[in-house]
Amino acid sequence: MLPQEIIRRKRDQQSLSSEEISDFIAGVTDGSVSEGQVAAFAMAVFFNSMRADETVALTLAMRDSGDVLDWSLLDGPVVDKHSTGGVGDNVSLMLAPAIAACGAYVPMISGRGLGHTGGTLDKFDSIPGYKTQPDNELFARVVKQTGCAVIGQTANLAPADKRIYSIRDVTSTVESVPLITASILSKKLAAGLDGLVLDVKVGSGAFMDSITKARELAQSLVRVANDAGMKTTALLTDMDHPLASAAGNAVEMQNAVDFLNGSHIDRTLWDVTVALGAEMLVSGGIANDSDDGKARMEEAFSSGRASEIFGIMIHDLGGPSDFMDKAEKYLETPPIIIDVLAPSQSASFANNLAFDTRQIGLAVIELGGGRTRPQDPVDHAVGITNIAGRDWNGSDPICRILARDEASCQRAKSRILASVRKGGSIQEPVIERVEYSS
Repeated sequence: MLPQEIIRRKRDQQSLSSEEISDFIAGVTDGSVSEGQVAAFAMAVFFNSMRADETVALTLAMRDSGDVLDWSLLDGPVVDKHSTGGVGDNVSLMLAPAIAACGAYVPMISGRGLGHTGGTLDKFDSIPGYKTQPDNELFARVVKQTGCAVIGQTANLAPADKRIYSIRDVTSTVESVPLITASILSKKLAAGLDGLVLDVKVGSGAFMDSITKARELAQSLVRVANDAGMKTTALLTDMDHPLASAAGNAVEMQNAVDFLNGSHIDRTLWDVTVALGAEMLVSGGIANDSDDGKARMEEAFSSGRASEIFGIMIHDLGGPSDFMDKAEKYLETPPIIIDVLAPSQSASFANNLAFDTRQIGLAVIELGGGRTRPQDPVDHAVGITNIAGRDWNGSDPICRILARDEASCQRAKSRILASVRKGGSIQEPVIERVEYSS
């Protein structure tokens, strides 16, 4: 069928067959479907959604557009986690090596920044020499020898998703439950996982800003993943405040190094990382229950084993061998650094300071640390650090800006100041758990 006919059917609120979806995705993969047609299809799905069986068909077609990895020769469970995206969300950096330290394997295929949220790959690109897109042979070797590898999509892993993903980012079609579901799960199914845990963010810094929307996405992801044959659960976690006290690329990498080395650990970041790790260990059969999983995660961090594995992984994928000891030497710092003082009226917000967290993510883009078009370069050095927590004392700076030039610094500062607001009741980091129900 012609691509435009498939677009028309979805535009007119008709359901698509698995054959129609498969044909369209084949065209996306071989280039016979144009960028404009992909954008039109994405917009039609954005407005008219998809049934669960359509979303399963879309997910499987995107998975089958490239290679599907086989880990059957490994001697332990193969598990992974995926976040729907947030601000200051560098959980993957600590989680992958900690899970490996507990005896599971984590072949983590991650993405770049999408909309106002940061991308795991952009954080790793701040490390000189690190290969975020190795060939499948190197990827498999590092997973087998080290226990984890965090990479991006290679040309042969879900290539249809890679193309659609970049177009969604610049056509305001990111916040579509079927498209998010298919994008996330096609990569995870291609990775050949035994189990997956999803971190579905909810709040002002998430794509899903209400609990209702976040629950809908979590239920869609869990249902489609399990219907496609992959054991999956989800946690809804709070994104009404930056998760780490840093937002950017190199700055979030430094925050992760400090976490792993034990020199600075943001408490909410700790809670979310440990909770997700426990869920993964239970999914992989390594932990008996959540409490056992949390204890194993805590041991992985306190023993230093997670930090050790992270350093080995970085070196195995082309980064410096002494990165964990000398991260500051390798992570670039831009020339302009300023502290941002709170507006005078926010002094009354002491112990209850909050942000419109999406604006913090957009401030990073103002600095050059994100993209407005797929081809845009990213300045990995810029970012925001020392972001005030909910226990801010009312007088300290609310954050520190690291900028390349004065103009971008002032734009980011204005956006940050405008985002400050009085906080409401403090949400628990982990809001609820979603599991499969047939």
